[in-house]
Amino acid sequence: MAESALDRSLDLVRNARAMEGNALAEMLVRLEAELLLAKQAQLPLARRLLQHHADTYEQSDDAVIVLDLSGYLTSWNRGAEAVFGYTSDEAIGQHVLFLYADDAGADDPGIAELFLEHGSCLVEVRRRRKSGDVIWVRLALSLINDDDGEAIGMLVHLSPLAEHLTEEDKIRLYARIIEDSDQGVLITDASERIVSINSSFTRITGYSATESIGQTPDLLRSGVHDADFRAKVRAAMQGNGPFRGEIVGKRKNGELFPQSVTISVVRNAEGRITHTFSLFSDISVHKDAEARMQRMANYDGLTGLPNRSLFNHLVGQVLNEARRGNEYGALMVIEVNRIGAISDTLGHDVASEVICTVGRLFRGVLREPDILARIDGSKFAVALPTIGQREHAGIVAQKLLATLAAPLLVAGHGLQVSANIGIALYLDDSMDTASLLRFAEVALAKAGEFGLGGFLFYRDEMDQRARERLRLETELRTALAENQFELHYQPKVSLRSGRIVGAEALIRWRHPERGMVSPGVFIPLAEETGLIFDIGNWVMNEACRQIRAWDDAGVSMPPVAVNVSARQFDRSLPGRMSDVLDLHGVEPAQIMLELTESLLVRGTDSVIAIMNDLVAMGLALALDDFGTGYSSLAYLKKFPISTLKIDRSFVIGLPYEENDCAIARAIVTMAQQLRQEIVAEGVETPEQMAFLRDLGCDQLQGYLFSPAVSGDEFARMQRESKRLTVSR
Repeated sequence: MAESALDRSLDLVRNARAMEGNALAEMLVRLEAELLLAKQAQLPLARRLLQHHADTYEQSDDAVIVLDLSGYLTSWNRGAEAVFGYTSDEAIGQHVLFLYADDAGADDPGIAELFLEHGSCLVEVRRRRKSGDVIWVRLALSLINDDDGEAIGMLVHLSPLAEHLTEEDKIRLYARIIEDSDQGVLITDASERIVSINSSFTRITGYSATESIGQTPDLLRSGVHDADFRAKVRAAMQGNGPFRGEIVGKRKNGELFPQSVTISVVRNAEGRITHTFSLFSDISVHKDAEARMQRMANYDGLTGLPNRSLFNHLVGQVLNEARRGNEYGALMVIEVNRIGAISDTLGHDVASEVICTVGRLFRGVLREPDILARIDGSKFAVALPTIGQREHAGIVAQKLLATLAAPLLVAGHGLQVSANIGIALYLDDSMDTASLLRFAEVALAKAGEFGLGGFLFYRDEMDQRARERLRLETELRTALAENQFELHYQPKVSLRSGRIVGAEALIRWRHPERGMVSPGVFIPLAEETGLIFDIGNWVMNEACRQIRAWDDAGVSMPPVAVNVSARQFDRSLPGRMSDVLDLHGVEPAQIMLELTESLLVRGTDSVIAIMNDLVAMGLALALDDFGTGYSSLAYLKKFPISTLKIDRSFVIGLPYEENDCAIARAIVTMAQQLRQEIVAEGVETPEQMAFLRDLGCDQLQGYLFSPAVSGDEFARMQRESKRLTVSR
């Protein structure tokens, strides 16, 4: 419609050129009418385009407004409302001038919205909020064009800016910042006289403005810095580059204090130095904290001796010197014994004091260059730089052990402790701190095997055994995870009838590469590492599973004895036994628990209580390897034990070794008096069997009848009623 109206208007203009008078006037009226029609057709298009831009930015958080070409607001979004405080109802329809600050003139860049000559521009202007506050905003202005490229409005993006400061405002602000700063500020003139300080200067140094102004910075001079250091500071004050560092100053009261200082100069327009300013902070607290942190990181909190980290560092320095000088030395690891027992009986504080006392005693017999450290709970380490001969390390070790010969008087107690020492040498064994420590630890472990109160030098074969032990421990954990264990069953035979009356479940390890591994190899390691608890639980579950399988197969079986480690024997054992019996549907009478004598010295009352709970469940208890431990016969009668087992070490010499015969006779006699069954282990010959039978021994277990066999083989022996000939 707009296009046809324009065409008609052009035709009217051409025709009007030849007209005069009334005809011309009439033609002009018609022309005006056609132009009005054209304008009315075009305005809705512009409005639609402006509305499109308004809708696009309506919900934006960015402040966006839309103006028509006359400067009236046609759109006001949520972001603009947040910046200026006006709602869209309050803003739309108003002229943009209502946002202007009162002092904006026609030549102010702030009226750029009204005089945008190009497609877009970016300006910073002052505008007024609804609250009356004047703010600085950045305007990003761009024209809105119709399809023919004609401008129909303006799109304005607004971004609030930080408040611009006048020079006076800046001066006041800078002065306030200097005065309120936590750093001390010292300003000197070209003659190095103090002309200004702030309140922090007075707080840190104790000098007031009256006492400071007119003086030189030597007012704070401590006298601890040398001439070279002072020259660096003076060079900075003379303009040879800024100085940043730490200076020890002196307060008014004479106290020295460390300060972190920055010194710079101020030059005038000609480049001459007019002033020097120093910014400084009191770092006493930081230095104290740093020292405490260093102490915590490098020293043992209990004894005050170097810890493992600092010991490694110091030994590393010693080894570097030893390499250059081809000098020999020694490294020791010392383990103090009985600390755990002291802690359990007298408390942690007493045990800690014992460790401190031992540390002082050790330090007292060492030379000044020798390094003493506490590297673990009851372990110390010693480095002996420059020893003349290997034997000198042994002499020092003897001196260290001698300090513990007499009881230590701690907290009113006379406490006797001992120690073991492992020694590694450099240059012989290694020139690496970690290796030397490891070698000394290996020697220490070997020294502990020989008893308390000794020392031992490292040898290569010790390390090989230690590596083998570590490898075996790893493989043992794998065996447990991958179910490489098996249970075999060694029959117990009656010495009256020759019939099978029981069996002992014995664990076997079928290693994928080594084949069968002897329990004598891995059981002690399992005890030492704590794996015996998990292994013991596996044995108990497997034995009950096998008993259930025999019952389901209709094979009548005698009780099966299962060994219980001292680590398993705790207050939770009865509950665990009840759970595993219930899990497999096994009667308590089908299981006998074999205990070792080491249990009997672990607090009699608690052990008896656990035993009574087990017996009350219907379980039988046997005392294994009797005679090899340290149990008191006076206590033995208190334990609810139904069976004593004579250890194979007393059986092997029967019937020819007089001592073995006497011991066996005594054990059998005592067991009979206590009404306990007697089982002899390791019986291999008819002569041994005959002697034990004549003594009155009840059962035997050993190769004379059968080694330990698989569950299937043991079931076959039971089904076939295999017997031992026991008659004379």
